[in-house]
Amino acid sequence: MPNPQELLKFDTGDTAWLLISTALVMMMTLPGLALFYGGLSKRKDALNTMAMSFVTYCLISVFWVVYGYSLAFGHDIFGLIGGFEKIFFKSITLTSSNEGAKTVPEFIFAMFQLTFAAITVALVSGAYIERIKFSIWITFSLLWFTMVYLPVAHWIWGGGFLAKMGVVDFAGGIVVHTTAGISALIGALILKARNDTTLIPHNLTLVVLGTGLLWFGWFGFNAGSALSAKELATIAFVNTNTAAASASLIWCIAEWLIFKKPTILGLASGTIAGLATITPAAGYVNVYGALIIGVIAGLVCFISIAFVKGKLNYDDTLDAFGIHGVGGIIGSLSVGFFADPSINQIAGLFYGSAAQLWLQLLGIGIIIFYSAMVTALIFLFLKIIFKNLRVNPEDELVGLDETQHGERAYNLHI
Repeated sequence: MPNPQELLKFDTGDTAWLLISTALVMMMTLPGLALFYGGLSKRKDALNTMAMSFVTYCLISVFWVVYGYSLAFGHDIFGLIGGFEKIFFKSITLTSSNEGAKTVPEFIFAMFQLTFAAITVALVSGAYIERIKFSIWITFSLLWFTMVYLPVAHWIWGGGFLAKMGVVDFAGGIVVHTTAGISALIGALILKARNDTTLIPHNLTLVVLGTGLLWFGWFGFNAGSALSAKELATIAFVNTNTAAASASLIWCIAEWLIFKKPTILGLASGTIAGLATITPAAGYVNVYGALIIGVIAGLVCFISIAFVKGKLNYDDTLDAFGIHGVGGIIGSLSVGFFADPSINQIAGLFYGSAAQLWLQLLGIGIIIFYSAMVTALIFLFLKIIFKNLRVNPEDELVGLDETQHGERAYNLHI
């Protein structure tokens, strides 16, 4: 039995906040992202789309315990990867803590990080839906989690070489959104376009519900990344809401001016763009910075989807790159411009220092290259082993719900 005196070193308020935040971030994948992506997909593919988020959460939950946490947050090996001393949560006890979160038990820190890993992998699925085989998605997810997410998480959050250089990412602009967005784009190019490339959301009510759950859960995502129930969590909380709301409004206004009608899809998309973009900066900027970042996010992500995507002619089905990739890159760069030293010690260009901007540029460049290269290699490997990564054209026409799962999202009995 642990010594009760040893347990007193943990802060109960910090522990309670991280327990809540972990549950909030878990909710972002299930049901938040599943409903958001599922509502955006075609009716005949809705369940398959939701199943990709569901199975991803289950898969990562198991393999995070087996080896993921250890490779991401274990003892640093040459700045590249963590050690194996924490596989199967070995060496984690009720009294142990992570170096970066000493006021909370290591078990809850590990679970908090698990939820980040799960939603990152699930985000990628938005670019591949309506054509990739379910079995291929499961295999890809495990390989990508192992070869992309775990090393990058270690490089920035686990004491790896980028962290030692000074690259920062408060809650996942680089680790989560840039890796997921770039990999989504590369995979979409390799899989090639769907036979029917239209985006016809079959249920916008689910999209709104999913957006609300994601927004709600994002407070755990960003404010929880303070890893304590103290001042930094409060500013991250405020910044998260401010950027989400401003991005949503800007997207709505832009859509209204250009296409003459404001849509609920535009409001929802702008919200997610603002949330993704503020994520890396939430604990480094003040409220003015968050407001500006939200405005930039809404405008740039809208342009990337409404105009750039069509010009480049790639089929990122649910715009995982256009929102998460673009937003993550913008937000990570924004730290180099807007970081306020009165918030969290780091000074950006607008506060007298250009050093952080160059570090952020370097870190983003490395992660873009690494994510793109490894994702392409994973797909090459899968092609060699399995030959066909996509469902056949007939199955795609019928829908992946019936052909992959033998189910329908809606069963009408007359």
